[in-house]
Amino acid sequence: MTVYTTAEGVNAPRVALLGTGTMGAGMARNIATAGLPLAVWNRSPERAAPLAEAGARVASDVADAVRDADVVVTMLWDADVVAEVLQEARGRFAEGAVLLQTSTVGIEGHAALRDVAGDLGLRYVDAPVLGTKHPAEQGTLVVLASGPDDTRPVVAPVLDAIGSRTVWLGDRGDAASRLKLAANAFVLNVTAAIAESRAITGALGLDPDLFLEAIRGGPLESPFVTAKGRLMTAGDYPAAFAVDGGLKDARFIVGSAGATAPLTAVTVERLAALSAAGHGDEDIAALARPVGP
Repeated sequence: MTVYTTAEGVNAPRVALLGTGTMGAGMARNIATAGLPLAVWNRSPERAAPLAEAGARVASDVADAVRDADVVVTMLWDADVVAEVLQEARGRFAEGAVLLQTSTVGIEGHAALRDVAGDLGLRYVDAPVLGTKHPAEQGTLVVLASGPDDTRPVVAPVLDAIGSRTVWLGDRGDAASRLKLAANAFVLNVTAAIAESRAITGALGLDPDLFLEAIRGGPLESPFVTAKGRLMTAGDYPAAFAVDGGLKDARFIVGSAGATAPLTAVTVERLAALSAAGHGDEDIAALARPVGP
């Protein structure tokens, strides 16, 4: 991580981060650790308060958070929530401020937020991230970014703070949101495949975890597979990427990609069944639970 100072001539933009939940809290800590002036806000103030220890200014409201900010980062549930929160600060944004929108909002959500940003006088960079709670805490997210070229120097220190690398996709506004849907289809369907292979192993009269043992150390193993497999083995699912979030994103994918996403269409059904059964706050590894179709 690059550490910035506010010395003259050093690009250390003033940052406001709106949304300090599962992902936003870790991102905020890394922005503060990088030495960038940071204000944070969350609708539930108690979730933002601990960030004062990391050096962030905990704002009393959205307008207070964004005053003087060069970069406004949003990490919120969906496009409607992002739009609602931004409207609360109408007239309070600094001239030339950049909206760095890191939530997963889908293609239609991106278009709506592009219009909101324009109406509020904000330059807009679409920057959904690849990674969950732990990469957010470790500053190792991969950022998918698309937006005007002249915004890159402004947002670069923030992107350096929250991620291990940034994939710039040009100035096509929705390219990042489109690629994020493709990436999340992979995440969701791989998790479903791990769950299914364990279930098949069990149905064939063996210990389900023998599947994970069989692929250990080989080309099919990965840190992601190992992490989700461990949760399935334990039968305990603290959320890094919650079922309800996965369901939201999977519906974006199917709605946008249609017939090209048949696996995700099945995963939508499984996630919806889990959510209906009261498991929406659990990690998507709960796809291993025997509920629903």
